[in-house]
Amino acid sequence: MEPTAERARIALVRHGETVWSAGGRHTSVTDVDLTAHGIALATRVPTILALLGITPQAALASPRLRARRTAELAGFAPRIEPAVAEWEYGAFEGLTSAQIRATRPNWTVFDDGCPGGESPAQVGARADRALELIRPLLSGGDVVVFSHGHFSRVLAVRWVGLAAGAARILAHDPAAVTVLALDRGTPVIQHANVPAPS
Repeated sequence: MEPTAERARIALVRHGETVWSAGGRHTSVTDVDLTAHGIALATRVPTILALLGITPQAALASPRLRARRTAELAGFAPRIEPAVAEWEYGAFEGLTSAQIRATRPNWTVFDDGCPGGESPAQVGARADRALELIRPLLSGGDVVVFSHGHFSRVLAVRWVGLAAGAARILAHDPAAVTVLALDRGTPVIQHANVPAPS
């Protein structure tokens, strides 16, 4: 049976662990590489995809080293796509949530965005642009996207028509997979934050 956009799925893969992600530091434009544990996690991505029955016919990746390396270690030669890069944190680059909340106690990226970086509305609009790039690829079968924690969460909620701020209800751990699909024509989050089996 020929693949169709109705049956094809989008697999969102967060990059493997980095020193900054392990420490809870907000990382957008800083190009940090994977840790040894992150490398091990990245090599398990094909196992997750196989368990979920996903056979990617196209692969995209953020331009950031951690996403590109995760894709390569998972066996893909992705098209580099700036639209799927991480949320730009601006003045909060490299800071932890605790450090940010020391001066802004009620801050969340999903409500407030980042000074000098992107707002939730801007990230939501970028996620919509990314989906417009991805949708035509679904006519050829499943698509895998190697991206980042916050951006992948926004991409997932925009797929189902929710505002970017709704991404706060999702988790996306390093090298885990979230799957977007259509159910009788309705966009759904079919699986969320699926890790490799230990």
